[in-house]
Amino acid sequence: MADKKIELYSPKFFAYCGLGGILSCGLTHTAVTPLDVVKCNTQANPKEFTGTFQGFRYIYGGKAEALGFPSGLRGLVKGWGPTLAGYSIQGLCKFGFYEYFKYEFANMVGKENAYKYRDVVYLFASASAEIIADVALCPFEAVKVRIQTSPTFATGLMDGLPKMVAQEGLGNVYAGLAPLWARQVPYTIIKFVAFERIAEGIYGYLDRNFNKPKATMTKLEQMGVVFTAGYIAGVICGVVSHPADTMVSKINKLKMAGGIGDKVKVIYYGTPEAPGIGFAGLWKGLGPRVVMIGTLTGLQWFIYGAFKASVGLPTPGGAAPAPEADKKTH
Repeated sequence: MADKKIELYSPKFFAYCGLGGILSCGLTHTAVTPLDVVKCNTQANPKEFTGTFQGFRYIYGGKAEALGFPSGLRGLVKGWGPTLAGYSIQGLCKFGFYEYFKYEFANMVGKENAYKYRDVVYLFASASAEIIADVALCPFEAVKVRIQTSPTFATGLMDGLPKMVAQEGLGNVYAGLAPLWARQVPYTIIKFVAFERIAEGIYGYLDRNFNKPKATMTKLEQMGVVFTAGYIAGVICGVVSHPADTMVSKINKLKMAGGIGDKVKVIYYGTPEAPGIGFAGLWKGLGPRVVMIGTLTGLQWFIYGAFKASVGLPTPGGAAPAPEADKKTH
């Protein structure tokens, strides 16, 4: 039953936003695990995985059994456990803290400035939320990538994470944190800023041309705007964050001593024994990732918006940050 008495910007409000984030990120990332498996192997194992459709056939048809992949669907969902756990926790922090920081930063600058400089408010709120979210996600992402690109390492999260910590130490589990921030923070900034502005633009267009302001639209119509704005934002941020995503996949597969800088240098420039990936290599797997991220982001915003609507909260997008003076019961 929808809860119609959630006070906006109360602890309960932010808790519900976090719960919506768990559903939106955890479910969507888990649903596209097969595409993620192929994408990660296109980046980490380019000799065996030469393209998206080839990768699907390679695993599903049993040709990747020599690498440790089970044939059929079991091979394509490798790493679903850490994906579900990691991105559920990330979603909790991403959406919950975004709403919290957006509200707090808007209060800091005041109502007029919060609207005038709303892009800056969205930027700092989303970046702050993602920095926290990635600290929570990083161990699960490391295990996920290791399982997906070296499938004989472990069967899933329950044996993979303890094994990785025992063999390589907690520090190595967080070795990909800096590249993860480099990938996720720009991605999330665009995901939220672009979404907010695209949704605002769509609502403005409908209002100006069809006399259809958001307040008069049905929840279903609003969700159409939410999905469209989310998908467009996802395509943009998928392109921007792709080079760092490639580095995360490579670093989590690479086994060598040294700091993060040493690993990045070896991956990019190579060694006398093996060439590096170079600039062109940073863009391997871009096609499947753009499709994956665009779909993911659109669905994430849709699920998040649908959840908020189901509990009696306003759908996302189309409204400026609201300071304390606008606080009310919805």
